[in-house]
Amino acid sequence: MTAVHVPGIPIIEAGQLVSTNPATGVEAGRLPVASDADVRQAVESARVAGGWWAGLGFTGRRDRLLRWRALLAKRIEQLADLMHAEGGKPVPDAIVEIVTAIEHIDWAARNAGRVLGPRRVRSRLILAEFSGHLEYQPHGVVGVIGPWNYPVLTPIGSAAYALAAGNAVVLKPSEYTPAAGQWLVDSFAEVVPEQQVFTAVHGLGDVGAALCRSGVDKVAFTGSTATARKVMAACAETLTPVLIEGGGKDAMIVDSDADLDAAAEACVWGGMTNAGQTCIGIERVYAVDSVFDSFVDKVVARAGRLTVGAEGTDIGPITMPKQIEVIRQHIDAAIASGGRAVIGGPTAVQPPYVHPTVLVDVPEDSAAVREETFGPTLTINRVRDADEAITRANALPYGLGGSVFGRRRAVAIARRLRSGMASINSTLTFAGMSTLPFGGVGDSGFGRIHGEDGLREFGRAKAITRRRARSLLPSMTFERTPTDTARLVKAIKMMYGR
Repeated sequence: MTAVHVPGIPIIEAGQLVSTNPATGVEAGRLPVASDADVRQAVESARVAGGWWAGLGFTGRRDRLLRWRALLAKRIEQLADLMHAEGGKPVPDAIVEIVTAIEHIDWAARNAGRVLGPRRVRSRLILAEFSGHLEYQPHGVVGVIGPWNYPVLTPIGSAAYALAAGNAVVLKPSEYTPAAGQWLVDSFAEVVPEQQVFTAVHGLGDVGAALCRSGVDKVAFTGSTATARKVMAACAETLTPVLIEGGGKDAMIVDSDADLDAAAEACVWGGMTNAGQTCIGIERVYAVDSVFDSFVDKVVARAGRLTVGAEGTDIGPITMPKQIEVIRQHIDAAIASGGRAVIGGPTAVQPPYVHPTVLVDVPEDSAAVREETFGPTLTINRVRDADEAITRANALPYGLGGSVFGRRRAVAIARRLRSGMASINSTLTFAGMSTLPFGGVGDSGFGRIHGEDGLREFGRAKAITRRRARSLLPSMTFERTPTDTARLVKAIKMMYGR
């Protein structure tokens, strides 16, 4: 008989971490909790495996990563069902997440050699007797601390690129979704059985802290900004480099010449997919006055058609039970300060679910505008023009993604958003584009995953010079003569003094 626990609350029982479905409380996974010694041992073992993995070269790693990609594609329904059972994510949303992850594995595997492999770099005249060479060598062991809201795509966004670059990876999945993380590790082991190149350690926050202090060569973290600061502090003790994706409060700007039907459809998707539990989800919208009323009507109509529940619905449960109270507080405070709910509102909070809620006329100093809500809620505020919208969008310390709907000025507006990414006439699409870097600025973090920048993030640039001829202008030697120095000065004046 399947065990039933308090819905969504991870517990430790007999030395095992137990994850439960946030809607039903049915047990979804049970994994051994790692001690500090276990974490250190995992990293030490990964270091040995990483040496073997790096020795395979780009071609050997590519072939194995492509086999892993194929295995995920063949078992996509199985993994989607597990994600639904553990985190409550609707199966169609889980499938979209896995498809995106598969695309990233494929791109990283196929492009790592081109981006990171050895190449000649042109020298300049002043050192013409030397040739320059550049390559990116693996760090060694990369620790990946993953989130619960996208338990497949987000860890793979770091792990696949780190693996393609030649590193071993130790994953610490969220305690809310450990089974999905272990599934990834187990599936990789099927296609790479020789060494434990990709492993997992499980537990609560203390296990993540232990991973930061375990001797890993780099840490890639995704989670809240508050936890990101703790991760950085732990890694600072050993000067371990970190890649941080923190929180977000992404804005959409709807300009006067926007396609309002397309904008409304994308707004509802961007704000309410995965029950709004998306770091790059749209939480704030600024619509220009001339289109505001029509746009709001279209958003309300679409949001009102969404279904909510455990099975076969558009919106599933809130994964972290404690987040429900945050959502409730944001809605209540927004209305108390003068905002209006045009759909949903306080009655939309029905644990473990939150029904679609759209708030308008919410003051800019409200928590619903300034802090992560992480639920299927939107604030839509009226602005005079796009310039005012940009000012408001850029007013927060977050800077992850964003969206712009419009025609004539859309590109210019997107460039002015203080964010690492922006979508024009769409939402969230940059997350699925494997050729583009993904990451934020400010309180949303630093460093990049995905794309060429994401591959370089997991390699150490190694510069090599090689003498190929006698120096015509000897400078870096005690053997230089006064005549050599005079010729050097004359050459520099001729080259750069004009």
